[in-house]
Amino acid sequence: MEKPAIAGGVPVRDTKLYYGHQFVDQADVKAVEEVLTSDYLTCGPKVVELEQKLCELTGARYAVAVSNGTAALHIAAMAAGVGAGDELITTPITFAASANCALYCGGRPVFADINPNTYNIDPACVREKITEKTKAVVAVDFTGQAAPLDELMELCHDKGIVLIEDGAHSIGTKYKGKTVGSIADITTFSFHPVKTVTGGEGGAVLTNRRDLYEKLLLYRSHGITKDEIFYENASHGPWYHEQIDLGYNYRITDIQCALILSQIDKLAQFAKRRREIVERYNAAFSQIPQLFMQQEIAESDTTRHLYILRIRPELLTIDRKGFFEAMTAENICCNVHYIPVYWHPYYERLGYKKGLCPNAEKLYEEMMSLPIYYSLTDQDIDDVIMAVRKIVDYYKK
Repeated sequence: MEKPAIAGGVPVRDTKLYYGHQFVDQADVKAVEEVLTSDYLTCGPKVVELEQKLCELTGARYAVAVSNGTAALHIAAMAAGVGAGDELITTPITFAASANCALYCGGRPVFADINPNTYNIDPACVREKITEKTKAVVAVDFTGQAAPLDELMELCHDKGIVLIEDGAHSIGTKYKGKTVGSIADITTFSFHPVKTVTGGEGGAVLTNRRDLYEKLLLYRSHGITKDEIFYENASHGPWYHEQIDLGYNYRITDIQCALILSQIDKLAQFAKRRREIVERYNAAFSQIPQLFMQQEIAESDTTRHLYILRIRPELLTIDRKGFFEAMTAENICCNVHYIPVYWHPYYERLGYKKGLCPNAEKLYEEMMSLPIYYSLTDQDIDDVIMAVRKIVDYYKK
């Protein structure tokens, strides 16, 4: 007879604990209220203020705030020159937008395998995938840990390729003492509610290159400019503007920017608490041989967005699906980040097949994301640890 999903006895918790949750305080509410009673709800001063704040935070020269993280990746790929027939290399262990941005431009995503210990994209695999069609590499800072940026920068610049750092997980992370956002050719951020800093939605693109910045501004707002230096015809008057390229409406509201600005003021305390949670989990799970710990690289001072629990099925009588269901039965709600992008039906219809990235596929079969967010209490953390130990003890070989 199969053992039940619950690992015997009563659940460790009476109430559900979710894997992610935003933290909004009265300062955030006040910041949004002030915008709602101001003259500008969108395209106003809070957008510029957020862009300046992001530059101060990261050390980047330029920032362009946009409607969401997917929009950020799309215009980043456009600015990198990805077009019809071009290739963009990325990891399969990511949200689909990291690859979809190539498709939006008429290009083709190419998937490079991950380092099996850090779970970030492997530069050696990237090198193998580069062709004459490669225009960009999107390196995802998976879980918040910086990708091997030095190796990737050297490789990309040697080949004349633009390095886009997908920093959706990594706002606040530093790589060799430099803050993410100021290192790669282009860096993108997301402000979705489960991220460390949220605006409800929202995103940003950062760069040190003026040429890329000018393109990003155009692509954010319909390809329209009011800067006379770019006009192709004579101005008709103060109201005049020109569409000089095909862009999109990826503008962000002042409402979102006000919330993000207020959240950034708390980034240090958010990061500190997330590190404390990671330390507590690591201390507990490193003593359990049935679990595998994500390797931390010395170069990355990480603000952690996700905590990955990876099981070793050969040492358990339960697989990842069973472990996930057992955690749910204990009232600990987990998630899985991510299904390899090319496993999705849309990508299968494009001709991608399983087996492209063996390390990524093995990771997917063995991992789940545990709760990690600022407002987790010490008791919440203890409950997660207790549930994991209980399930391992029940199902270990």
